[in-house]
Amino acid sequence: MYKLTWILFAFFSLILPVLSAPVPAPEEFAELQKRITHTGRARGTWYYPGLGNCGGTNSASDFVVAMPKSLYDQNGGRNCGHMVQISYQGKTVEAKMVDSCPSCGPNDLDMSPPTFKSLAPLSVGVITVQWHFV
Repeated sequence: MYKLTWILFAFFSLILPVLSAPVPAPEEFAELQKRITHTGRARGTWYYPGLGNCGGTNSASDFVVAMPKSLYDQNGGRNCGHMVQISYQGKTVEAKMVDSCPSCGPNDLDMSPPTFKSLAPLSVGVITVQWHFV
């Protein structure tokens, strides 16, 4: 009996630390994105929204953005519905992620007209922005 007790004690002493080690769930990876501020070559463009890749329909008057397709694929669309804060030359606006942008680079955002107009006139077309999830 004494030998069995020591074997069980040794077994659980070795296995318990492994079982109690934290393992991040997949949805936690999307949360990590909030800590990243996309800067430098983050292009901001504008588009007319409609039926988005996230499954909803938006109008040209909504404050919405399309994320890079690479980010959408990386997170399996889990960033859909999240809010982002976008800054350009001292101006800031918040908008909701509702679509993906196949032609966008890894840090770019495609913005609805009112979102873009909060930062610059539509006639500018392309601006360099900083953005992060809020």
